[in-house]
Amino acid sequence: MKFIDEAKIYVKSGDGGEGCISFRREKFIPEGGPDGGDGGRGASIIMRSVNNINTLIDYRFQQHFKGARGQHGMGKQRYGKSAEDMFLPVPVGTQIYDEDRETLLADFTEEGQEIVLAKGGRGGLGNIHFKSSTNQAPRQSVPAGKGEERTLWLKLKLLSDAGLLGLPNAGKSTFLAAVSAAKPKIADYPFTTLAPQLGVVSVGDTEFVLADIPGLIEGAADGKGLGLKFLGHVERCGVLLHLVDGTAEDVVESYNTVRAELNSYDDDLAEKPEVVALNKCDSLTAAEIKKKKKALEKASGGEVFTISAAARTELEPLLVNMLQTIIDYRGVQKPVPLPAHIAAASEEE
Repeated sequence: MKFIDEAKIYVKSGDGGEGCISFRREKFIPEGGPDGGDGGRGASIIMRSVNNINTLIDYRFQQHFKGARGQHGMGKQRYGKSAEDMFLPVPVGTQIYDEDRETLLADFTEEGQEIVLAKGGRGGLGNIHFKSSTNQAPRQSVPAGKGEERTLWLKLKLLSDAGLLGLPNAGKSTFLAAVSAAKPKIADYPFTTLAPQLGVVSVGDTEFVLADIPGLIEGAADGKGLGLKFLGHVERCGVLLHLVDGTAEDVVESYNTVRAELNSYDDDLAEKPEVVALNKCDSLTAAEIKKKKKALEKASGGEVFTISAAARTELEPLLVNMLQTIIDYRGVQKPVPLPAHIAAASEEE
């Protein structure tokens, strides 16, 4: 399924049904009074967040949504039926903006949240409401209300426990494929990932969601490449996993380039917890790994994991650390049990 994270839609709720002007006409009742019923309410357009979709592709091919009209009132005090509301499902993480693309109307962060985009028109009143001792044959009714119409923008920002960052060709797609069941496109050239990919990573009995964000380039925060579009997805990630290509000549420069774009885009984004990993270590000598790891630890100010996503080596300690970081970020101070062979190795050290 193609990933679409932005869509423009037009919605119009249903008009209300008209009230009826009618008089009772039955045999042996020559002077029957007014008996016109009310019209039904028009359908409202309601948007609801769901978990079983993760793209706005449905709104790329259908942009116009119109609610049904309420049924008109009828004689013999028969009231018109209200139209059924129209529900539009969107992925969790969707934001709804007004036509100006700046006014935020709703931000769906949990499943089951709803917002009425356009309220259905009220039903008109029949002449049964206007009878009185001085007006026994009213020929008036209240017109039905019109439905609302508006143009809206939908913007999807993926919700995930962790986001995978790095320069193009840092090995992010390979890493996602190695640690989850996701099948992103993998090739030996940059920018193979053109849309965010999600994968569920299992660590023991616990799982977390990892998002592979397309590679950032210098100037991404200023609109170069697809940076601005995808930096928005990083906003919703709880923890950042920063992969650095170990085969790069200057790994510190690679690291600082991505960090500079995060700082330029959003200060809050730059302050998210970060786990740093030096990738493609299967292509380096032990001396090179030691040198580059030391340089990265000095630049990042924290521990650097040395891994190879392609060879699938040293991934488990990194994943355990990530899971613990995610749990700490959520405010749940609960240690993650290490797999037995890793725990044994830690005790020996």
